[in-house]
Amino acid sequence: MLLVPELLLLADGPVRGQAVLVESGKFRDIGPAQRLIAAHGDLNPVRLDGHLLMPGFIDAHHHLTQSFGKAKSFGQPSEIFKTIWEPLEHALDEETAYLSAKLAALEALRGGFTTVADAGTRAPVDVGALAKGTEEAGIRCVLSKIVSDGKGGPAHLGRWGGHPLIHPSLAIAVPEDATAAVIKKTADMCAEADAVLQIHVNEHLASVERSLKSVGRRPVDYLHHIGALGPHLLGAHATLLTPTEMRQLADSGSAISYNPVASAWKGNAVAQATMMAVMGVRFGTGTDGTRGDGFRLVDAAESAQRLTTGLATGDSSCGAGRLWLEHATTLSADAVGLGRVTGEIAVGKAADFLVVDVNVPELTPSWDIGWELVRLSNRDQITAVVVDGRLRLWNGWPPDWDGRALVARAAEVGPRVVRRAKLQRVEST
Repeated sequence: MLLVPELLLLADGPVRGQAVLVESGKFRDIGPAQRLIAAHGDLNPVRLDGHLLMPGFIDAHHHLTQSFGKAKSFGQPSEIFKTIWEPLEHALDEETAYLSAKLAALEALRGGFTTVADAGTRAPVDVGALAKGTEEAGIRCVLSKIVSDGKGGPAHLGRWGGHPLIHPSLAIAVPEDATAAVIKKTADMCAEADAVLQIHVNEHLASVERSLKSVGRRPVDYLHHIGALGPHLLGAHATLLTPTEMRQLADSGSAISYNPVASAWKGNAVAQATMMAVMGVRFGTGTDGTRGDGFRLVDAAESAQRLTTGLATGDSSCGAGRLWLEHATTLSADAVGLGRVTGEIAVGKAADFLVVDVNVPELTPSWDIGWELVRLSNRDQITAVVVDGRLRLWNGWPPDWDGRALVARAAEVGPRVVRRAKLQRVEST
């Protein structure tokens, strides 16, 4: 494909008059449209007037097998994993885990995500069911296997070698779920395999206090103490960090998934993302399975910082639009271990991108596309989603499989799973 968009979002910002050549799932050439058209006379240029071509969003923290019970978690106390998510996932079988993952993948694609990092499922199924769902949907997936018992890590890391869309990862739900020896061994295994170890850290006050009582240290400090931090580690949430722990993350090269919507829906705090950026902590942005909408996620990422620190300090910029776009695309890809694979429009990178309609009232006239994408854009503007060079979504629906049939099937089986799970909700008075 030789694509000629009106605007092209590159690492240095938006440019006009450029074209991209996509071949064998990668960006093979980028440059002035006239040069590329002349050099590839055998191709018919696809002109995308009124459209922006931009990198796809990277969801740095997802739970693909929690699709059927989202609204059941609304209005609940912060630590809902024991009352909502564990029972829900335990009620899944191979078919329903596959359906949940494929439904989550479809929602993510509709929201402009081209990659999701699944943090590991507690469902009593082989994770191949999740791989099947995401592969059929056409989304790139960093797929974790929980190895808190110290078993199965090497087999999982070796299982997906060379797969175009599945990138293996290991997970330990929280540090206290495994022994220090298992955590360190798993961290070393991931470092050697160039994979990421996903682990929830410092998410809620209760989890911090549990860690203090069980191992005498806060979660991030404990991981530092046992030598598990490093570029291979992807910690989720990190909303309650001390200055010492933030320094430990920065010095070790560890990454964090900043999940602002999760903080708003069921958290104790908001991660200090602008401070992380200044201190050099690597971080991406994640949904935590809340809602698969990339534009609403970057809006929440900026708004959460403004409400928690910007207003109190008179910071009218809070990183500006560009910071949040970078941490939702390029730097989010880096956080999930795919910085060499995807996350930007660059020669040699995977052709994972969005075609976004910018000829809309909300962006007219356009003055600063970075700010406008963060604050004014929405997923209805996404005309096309391309992953690995293949068209996966056109105007919100897959062109090569029946997305509406999947939704209908999920509507049929999802309620049965929720009833079987017997969720423990706290009803407000």
